[in-house]
Amino acid sequence: EDCYMSDQNARTAIVSAEDDGIRLDRWFKRHMADVPFATVSRWARTGQLRVDGARATPGDRIAEGQSIRIPPLPAPDKAKPARPARPARPKLSTEQQEFAQSLVIYRDDQTIVINKPPGLATQGGTKTQDHVDGLLDALCYEREDRPKLVHRLDKDTSGALLLARTPRSAAYFAKAFSSRTARKVYWALVVGVPSIEEGMIDLPLAKQPGTGGEKMHVDEEEGLPSRTRYRVIERAGNRACWLELQPYTGRTHQIRVHLAAIGFPIVGDGKYGGKDAFLSGTISRKMHLHARRIRVDHPDGGRVDVKAELPRHFSESLADLGFTESVGDLPLDEELDTGPTREDQKRIAKQHAKQVRKEKRGERRSRGQSATPKRPAPKPRAKGPPKKK
Repeated sequence: EDCYMSDQNARTAIVSAEDDGIRLDRWFKRHMADVPFATVSRWARTGQLRVDGARATPGDRIAEGQSIRIPPLPAPDKAKPARPARPARPKLSTEQQEFAQSLVIYRDDQTIVINKPPGLATQGGTKTQDHVDGLLDALCYEREDRPKLVHRLDKDTSGALLLARTPRSAAYFAKAFSSRTARKVYWALVVGVPSIEEGMIDLPLAKQPGTGGEKMHVDEEEGLPSRTRYRVIERAGNRACWLELQPYTGRTHQIRVHLAAIGFPIVGDGKYGGKDAFLSGTISRKMHLHARRIRVDHPDGGRVDVKAELPRHFSESLADLGFTESVGDLPLDEELDTGPTREDQKRIAKQHAKQVRKEKRGERRSRGQSATPKRPAPKPRAKGPPKKK
């Protein structure tokens, strides 16, 4: 807990371990939510806001053990109506708490990983009442504060979803996801079979105009760089195949758009694949995209490396197509993270071509020398007396 000490009319707070490394304005939002950002900024401009006695700005990072001087709060403006309090979150029922805890597949002091079922949104929105964010109060366990979301899965995508249990781990994992050091492995069942067993889909993506940002599309001119690695695990003739996918960027609906764009829509993804995204027979019409594995460095050292079991409809579809689920976990190719960039590949190719040309010139010279023996030097002619005319 924060320790407050009196400083005449001001107070001093000691930064706790939980707040180590966060921004100063974030500290106020977390511990003094009733103080608006404008007030914190004014304190900073007038030199009243100080950390360890030195002037501070809202964007400064703070460390455990530092002291924050909090100036006296301004008197409330009676003419201005009080800000309405945020509505309290509805209390979870026993059934909701048990359901939320049944999703947990990994837990330690810093993180929780759940296996999100298909059909459950990650966060709320218009007409979305049931979502993971609304269940987080059931996952506090021995802590008083609720865990925090650090990444998302689409509503109809199932699988591993990582939650941070402390502010420190939330900042750590957020950086890991933004810097792409976290590895995510997805499984998908797609219509058709790529002619190349493995490769990289490199197509820029942008929000599709006229959809209100609800749909993405390939946009070569305005789109953001988007890369997805795929590998074929098993194939059912030319009808369908089971893919492993690793996104190397984190665009909205990236895997779904990429696969539809190259002609192999995910089974059940009518939004991007249309009527071609469904298989006849006993194959479910639900989305067949699953976050199978997540691997990320742990803030306390080591790694979090967790696999999430398939939902029932996906597992049954694999069996119906004659696929063996136990062969799906391919080893991660560590060189994919540290391999040469495109510019490096061009430079290496140029050096190789230059070396090949050099070797060929050497071969031509050596062949020419062996095929054309040197002529013996002419013998010097003896000089005699000049001939008489």
